[in-house]
Order: sequence, then structure tokens, then C-alpha cells
Amino acid sequence: MTHILAIDQGTTSTRAILFGSDMVPVSSAQEEFDQHFPQSGWVEHEAGDLWATTASTCRGAIEKAGIATAEITAIGITNQRETTVLWDRASGKAIHRAIVWQDRRTSELCQSLKAAGLEPTVTECTGLLLDPYFSGTKLKWLLDNVEGARARAEAGELAFGTVDSWIIWNLTGGKSHVTDATNAARTMLYDIRQGRWSQTMCDMLDIPMSLLPEVKDCAADFGVTRADLFGREIPILGVAGDQQAATVGQACFKPGMLKSTYGTGCFALLNTGDDPVISKNRLLTTIAYQLDGKPTYALEGSIFIAGAVVQWLRDGLKIIRDAKETQPLADSADLGQDVVLVPAFTGLGAPYWNAECRGAIYGLTRGSGPAELAKAALESVGFQTRDLLEAMHADWPGAEETALRVDGGMSASDWAMQFLSDILGAPVDRPKVLETTALGAAWLAGQRAGLYPAMDEFAQTWALERTFTPDMDESTRAARYARWKRAVEATLAV
Repeated sequence: MTHILAIDQGTTSTRAILFGSDMVPVSSAQEEFDQHFPQSGWVEHEAGDLWATTASTCRGAIEKAGIATAEITAIGITNQRETTVLWDRASGKAIHRAIVWQDRRTSELCQSLKAAGLEPTVTECTGLLLDPYFSGTKLKWLLDNVEGARARAEAGELAFGTVDSWIIWNLTGGKSHVTDATNAARTMLYDIRQGRWSQTMCDMLDIPMSLLPEVKDCAADFGVTRADLFGREIPILGVAGDQQAATVGQACFKPGMLKSTYGTGCFALLNTGDDPVISKNRLLTTIAYQLDGKPTYALEGSIFIAGAVVQWLRDGLKIIRDAKETQPLADSADLGQDVVLVPAFTGLGAPYWNAECRGAIYGLTRGSGPAELAKAALESVGFQTRDLLEAMHADWPGAEETALRVDGGMSASDWAMQFLSDILGAPVDRPKVLETTALGAAWLAGQRAGLYPAMDEFAQTWALERTFTPDMDESTRAARYARWKRAVEATLAV
């Protein structure tokens, strides 16, 4: 057995990647699936699509590699976090579409809980804020709005899970209802200090604890696949939410190490070690990973729209056909124009946490066109990242000297990464392996199986592809960032 199968179930597509014994990708398969927007601010997935694309991409990756399933040691899973699935234990069918992490339908509920003075309790227990982003209020909405759901939940007929739990349930034929600590920590139902589901939070949101999965370490025995899926039973030995898996894949194992992943959204995680640091600047306190029963904590800044802003240029405005076109467009933009795009399509995440504001564009002239919009779109990701790092520096002085390790699809853009370095005034390190999310899941499973090296040796395999260094003078940097801050203030004021 010389291979690990990594499942990377994302927001817009599902991928399966086979890694060899040297932790190098051997083959992969990827499938997109439909996004559903039933109302403004609502985002849903068909839960069946998440499972169907998982099964088909796994088979596709195995077929492309030309190996027998007997050569696969184990499976590692990483997934879009916070997305909420509620299903029938007997039939295995979801009782409603999955409510996606971007969904904002529970904004009013969160506001009412804040007004009741409950946010400090939420933060103290879970490390999170009262925001529609997290799973807990989504689950309450399902129980309150799907006919018969609450009665069935109280009767023990339903199961809740984030996407990892849903995938594992299907892989194991309903034998395993489990999750890992990193996904549990994103539900707003998990006590990150005590390491268990919180009765306080379940009572606050009126959620029966019988719905909840068993919580395990990131590297643990999560069950085995049905034999009929891939020709034999394969153990599932690693699970982590996508941003935590990227943190592992980037080998950010020491306090002070920082990674930022640029996918649909952007998520920066700063390893703070053994102690959960409670943010004074509306960042999240979360679990970076948990091994051998011991959690390692992180501060996290979450940006809802990063790569999704490029998808908007393509699918919404239709000014590009492919994401690769944004870089030459941005290069051709009129430098005399300073167009600022605040991509608050589903509200703003950290450090603002405003679910109600919406996107805005400032500085348009008669000469503004696709090039200026493409430039503003790419720059918005850099500006938002600086917002996160400013907050991290204020919360944890050890972050000041941290180099930023980047990954995710958008990190392949030299233009975007150079602007990121310019606006941060700091170096940005891009690794040779950009598939760090899948690599993190693969390593968790592989080291549990004894195929891959231990943490210290794995960290030594991290390899730099390129460092981007600032090429913008300080006065320009300060002026550009000040303009961004004014644009955000104006957006929040509407």
C-alpha cells in the first residue's frame, strides 16, 4: 500500500487527488456542481451533489492513476466548513438542501441574540462571533422551518453534520456519524477549551444534542468505506476543515506561523500554540489542528469573497472568459484611475462582521472599463488581507515578524501576490506545492497509517517556489490603504 487518496470537497467543486508514498500528487479528478441562490443572501447546495461528485472524482482519480485500490493505504478528507447538512438516519437522505457557509438567512436571529447580550457567552465558549457564517444558527433554521424536522430530531431520527460528516456517513454506508475537532469548532456548538459539545450553546439555539456527531482528532479512525464503492474497504484516517488542512499542508506547526488560502474566500490562520487567544479585534479563535488529544489553537480572519470576485467578473459581468485573463487586464488598467471595489456580495467578514452591507464600487469615471474593474477586483483581496493582518498584529504581538505563506488557486496569480506584498509591506512566500489543502488531509491520513513521516520531518519537506517582496513606496502604500478604509466605511454606512 503506497498511496493516499485525498478528498477535497469545496464550495464550487469536488476534487480527489491520489498522493504517492513521497507525498507527490499522482493523479486527480475534479467536478463542479450547481450553486443555488433561492433568495438574496441565501446560498445552498444539493447535498446529493456533494456526495455524488465525491464518489465519482475518487473513482476518476484512481482510474487515471492506473492503480489497484489495494495500493491505497487510507483516505484523508478536507471540506468546505460551516456548510450544514441535516439528514434522515434511516434513509440517509438530506431533508433540505445544504445551507452553505456564505448563506446569510439567519442574520436577524444573530442580531436578536446579540441584542440579548449573548455574544460574549458565544465567544468565551466557542471562540466565534454571533454571525450567520457558522453552522449553529443554520441548523436552528432547518429545525424551525422544515416541516416536522424538530419533532423528528427530538425523536432521534435525524443527524446533523458539516460536509465531512455527510461524506463519511455516505462513504461508510451510515456506520460512522463522526467529525473532527477543527470542523466541530466551526459549528458554534463546540466548547474549544473543554473539547466537547456545549450544552450551553445547544440550549441557546434549542438544538437536541442527539443530532451531533462524535468528535475525533484530525488523525484518527473515522471508519472504513463500503466495499462496493471502490472494490474494497479503505480506512478513513484523516479529517480537517479546508483552512486547517491548508495550515497543516503549509507546515505551520510553530506558534507565530501564518498562512493565507485564496479560494472562493480568503482565510488567514495564525498558529498561537497551546493557548486560545481571544481577539479584541473581532477575529476568530479556533482550533488549528488536534493530534493525540491535544488541540493547537489559531487566530483566524475570514474573508467571504476572494476568488469569488473573479468568478463574478466572469459569470456576472461576463468581461472575462477565464480567470487567467484578469492579470493582463489588470496590467493594462489606467494608472490614473483609482477604482476601489468592496466585494461585500454577502456582507463583510473579519474584522467587520457586517452581514447586511453589500458590494460597492468607488472612483468610477467615464473611462472606467473591464481593465480597471479587473485591477480593482484583484486589489480587493490584498486590501482585505491587510485588514486581517492589522487585526492579528493588534491581538498577538508575536505576529509582527511573521512571513505569510500563501496557497489556493488565486495565489498562482503573480499580479495578485505582488500587490499583496506591496500593500502589506511584507514578504509573501509561495510554496512549490499549491495544493496544500489536499496535502494536509493526505498527510494526516498518511502519518496515521505509518506511510508518511512525523510532523518535524514533514515540515522539512516544505519548499519555497517564490518570495514576493514589496515594490511600493510607503507613502503610496499608506494612501492606497487609507482610500480602501474610506471605501469600506462608506459601504458600511449605507
